[in-house]
Formats: sequence, C-alpha cells, structure tokens
Amino acid sequence: MPASVTDEQNRLLRSWLGPFRVVKDYSWPLQDTSVLHVSTPDGAGFIVKASTTSHHIRREIAALAPGLPGPHGTTPVLRQASVEAGILVTEFLPGTPVEGSAAEYHPETYRQAGALLARLHCPAGTSADYTRKIAYQTQLLIRSAEGLLATGLRARAAEELAGIITAPVELVATHGDYQPRNWLVDGETIKVIDFGRADARPWVHDLVRLTHQQFLGRPALAEAFYSGLGKQPTGAEAGVWHLENLNQALGTVVWAHKIGDAAFEQSGVERLERILAG
Repeated sequence: MPASVTDEQNRLLRSWLGPFRVVKDYSWPLQDTSVLHVSTPDGAGFIVKASTTSHHIRREIAALAPGLPGPHGTTPVLRQASVEAGILVTEFLPGTPVEGSAAEYHPETYRQAGALLARLHCPAGTSADYTRKIAYQTQLLIRSAEGLLATGLRARAAEELAGIITAPVELVATHGDYQPRNWLVDGETIKVIDFGRADARPWVHDLVRLTHQQFLGRPALAEAFYSGLGKQPTGAEAGVWHLENLNQALGTVVWAHKIGDAAFEQSGVERLERILAG
C-alpha cells in the first residue's frame, strides 16, 4: 500500500474487502489523495480513494451516498465510506480515459456525456446568496491575481465583475469537473467518474471547462453535447454564466501559479482574455 494510506484507512479497507491486491495506482500527488484500483480473490474490482487532508473525499461521499441517477454502470456505485477516516470504496467501472483517445473528438461521446449530465443534474433548490458568494470569491481571486495578470486585464476583470447583477438562482447537483479526463469509454458507452468536486450549483457551472477546451473551434462537439443535454445557456442564464466563467478562469490562474504549472496558468489567462473579449 502507498505510504500515504494510513494504518486506520488500511484497517478499514481490510475489514470491508478482506484480502485484496493493488492492481494500479492512480494517485493524485497534488491533492494528497491516494487513488487505487484494487481487486479481491473472487475477482471483484474496486476503486479506493483515501486522504486525511482533501475535502474532495467528503464531497464525493456526499454525492455518491444517495446513489446517482442514470443507466447502471455509467457512474460510480459507493460500497463503503468513512468521512472521519477520509476513505471511500466504489465498484470498479471498466473503461479507458476519454482524454487523449480518439473518442475525445467524436460527437457521439459528447451526445452521451450531455445526456448523462442531464440525468445527474437533479434539482437542489433555490439559493438567494449563491451568486453573491461566487462574486465575492471572484473579487478575492482578482486581488490574488495581482502580478499574475497584466494591469489592464485585471482592471477589466474587476469592471466586468462589478457589472454583474447578483440574483437568486436555481441549483442542481453538479459534477464540478465535467470534462473528458473524468469520462471513460467502454466499447461504445461513455461513463462518468470522479465526483470529488460535486456540489449544488447552477447547471451552467458544468459547461465552463468544455466551452474553453474541447468546444473551441469544434462546433460539432458542442452541438452534440447540447443535443444530449437538451438545452444550452440562454439570456436567462447570462449573468450567472458570465460569473461562472470569470470565477473559473481567475481560479485557474491563481491555483496554477500556486502549484507552479506555468502552462495551465497561461491557459487561465487566455480563457480570461476570451471571456472579456466576448
């Protein structure tokens, strides 16, 4: 077992699964999280996630505990979990990552991904303060981006933020990181994994990453995705859509700089430039 898996987590695993072996280690060093594919003598496969520091474990447990909607076998099924110990076990989902494969640029991938997201977006009530909270977080990100953005670009971001009218919004259960690196392809079936950023948010939150990555210059992919989803952002979502884009672009710049990922930081700057030019 990786050294990052504590004695308590290892004890829980063995009480839940009995003897097991590690098939593959998918751990995330930047997030201090162990991610392991393990198997038991009867041939059953599981994914284990463990961390004593990451809040993503708690979020994923909360998202998976009630059971996810959608066709069986297309999303993780929680088998065991301990919030206190920071560990969860899900059934292993067969498949290979969409990111980096031929499926990443196939419209059918996006039609299925859109349809899955429509099922996952269960209503989560109305929030009177969500946009105010995100606007405040975005304001803090603009301050943190001093020295990371050209002065004019940072000033324009602040002006754009000031012009957004905050208002109550409808929330749904969002994935939080909906993009091909968290999709699997198994034969002709698309599956969704990694709910560590799941939370109640406006539905447009889950569209931002795709809009600034795979959809750029590929209208057929966007068209297929929205066909599966059954809708796309309209004027009614203009304010919160713009706010989510600003927040995620600035968050990328600040976080990528913090971890020393210059290429990812530059992608955040380019995303912000597109938003402000838009």
